[in-house]
Amino acid sequence: MAAPVRLTGVSKRFGDVVAVDHIDLEVRPGSLLTLLGPSGCGKTTTLRMVAGLERASEGRVYIDGEDVTRLPANLRDVTMVFQSYALFPHMNVFENVAYGLRVARASKDEIVQRTGDTLRMVGLEGLGERATNALSGGQQQRVALARALVMEPKVLLFDEPLSNLDAKLRKRVREEIRELQQRLDITSIYVTHDQEEALAISDDVVVMVDGRVEQRGTPFELYTRPATPFVADFIGTANFLSGRFEHGQVTVGSHSFAHQQEGAPQGDVTVMVRPEAVGMTDGPGLSAKVRTAAYLGAVTDCIFDTPVGELSGTIPGEGQLAVQRGDEVTLTFKPAGVHLLPPREEPA
Repeated sequence: MAAPVRLTGVSKRFGDVVAVDHIDLEVRPGSLLTLLGPSGCGKTTTLRMVAGLERASEGRVYIDGEDVTRLPANLRDVTMVFQSYALFPHMNVFENVAYGLRVARASKDEIVQRTGDTLRMVGLEGLGERATNALSGGQQQRVALARALVMEPKVLLFDEPLSNLDAKLRKRVREEIRELQQRLDITSIYVTHDQEEALAISDDVVVMVDGRVEQRGTPFELYTRPATPFVADFIGTANFLSGRFEHGQVTVGSHSFAHQQEGAPQGDVTVMVRPEAVGMTDGPGLSAKVRTAAYLGAVTDCIFDTPVGELSGTIPGEGQLAVQRGDEVTLTFKPAGVHLLPPREEPA
């Protein structure tokens, strides 16, 4: 049975520095929740408090309904996959994976059975005798994952596990991690600063900043309905324009268009427009001039100068061949990529 995780009012201070500031968090059983944010936002500290590697200054941590706030790491029934892999260089693959079972004094037959099964699970069957320094980066990451899984934990934790891999390998390994997590139905918490990785792998994403939760939601909710400009800018790329919203109409400069958004602020607003929502039209729209046009095959990435400021746009399909630097064009916005936020505060 998959285990829920719950944090209530959890804070962590290091001297005068508040690393995590009174956060509440729930992880659904069998789900993968990602803590996402810039360096220093508190995501790794939060993960380490779940693991028992840091003790909360305030608040409580619950795993499967049990208060584990004061329990040491070895009694929490959680395992962690570290950024550095933390493999033992003097042990082969089998011994690395079996290490936790030996410490737990499992029988020899159980060690052989469970270690062999886990190596098969992560695609390393037949490599048990291989030295870890003879493995590729992706294989080493699988050894680290197998060492965590062999203990059959209630909760699996990942601390930036793919940051040492190249981009192509990162994509493949993250897909393997996600497939395995879903197949095993194991509750998992994943830490990363890579928003693409978070969107691709998660059931839920928690965006953190300055030790606080800025917003929580599914990848789709965070991308399409960010609660703040910070989330909008951190999750993907976004344009921010000043405008007004009245009677179901958004006005940006001289361009007005219909828009439906439940709970949208009325009057002055910040209009978030995703680059893929920027299109060109022969009809009414926002006048613009193409400053740059970078052909990328399926799309052309453009920067437009407009009366309301600079806009980035991703122009797909056949239109890419017609977009050239210096062109005068008319822009329109696709509703699915537009989201209204409160007006930005001007600096004092």
